Amino acid sequence: MTTPLIQAIGLNTHYGQSHILRGIDFTVGQGQTIGLMGRNGMGKTTLLKSIMGIVKPSGGGVLIKGKPMTGANPYEVARQGIAYVPEGRGIFGNLSVKENLVMAARPGTRGQRDWTYERVLETFPRLAERLGHGGQQLSGGEQQMLTIGRALMTNPDVLILDEATEGLAPLIARDIWRICGLIRESGISSIIVDKAWKQVTQITDRNVILVKGEVVFEGSSDELLSRPELLEQYLGV
Repeated sequence: MTTPLIQAIGLNTHYGQSHILRGIDFTVGQGQTIGLMGRNGMGKTTLLKSIMGIVKPSGGGVLIKGKPMTGANPYEVARQGIAYVPEGRGIFGNLSVKENLVMAARPGTRGQRDWTYERVLETFPRLAERLGHGGQQLSGGEQQMLTIGRALMTNPDVLILDEATEGLAPLIARDIWRICGLIRESGISSIIVDKAWKQVTQITDRNVILVKGEVVFEGSSDELLSRPELLEQYLGV
């Protein structure tokens, strides 16, 4: 059996006295696209930050490709081929589109250079039209494209996308979902957090629903869609 790219085992995370994650088991395998779902405040972003080392877990463990990485620094996790697109995007507003992309360019952990500067611009034609623009001059949708494009320039093994389309116009959101599909086809594993469960389930292999820091459902898109009561109960559909 192939070693998972990401494995959280019995993960607990606190913010001060608040117990946010409660014994979570979570796995991402090679080439898998995972939907991470749940209402606001249920622990989704905390789980991602605990995996990335941005928040230090208080119990349990995180393995990246079988290597213990619990509480490692974010840059150490990133060097293992994990790219993180945070909610809020985090682009460098004082750098141009081109500079944002080029500064991130590097081969992947296996020396792969599948995602080149040219391929990113081909995938995101809007960015190609705005190469000289500063990051702060872009619309929200363009900033999201730039953040995803920058993550792809690192040739990651796993792409983590937190709130993929939140606040974006429907036309832009549709483009982001198209790009998520392309990323899946390219063989990169991904974790996608978004409230648009219909779009998420169209491209995911497996979906995990969190409620108050615990996993209440894990299964395929078909399994989830066949149980509308779960959608209603846990996602407020």
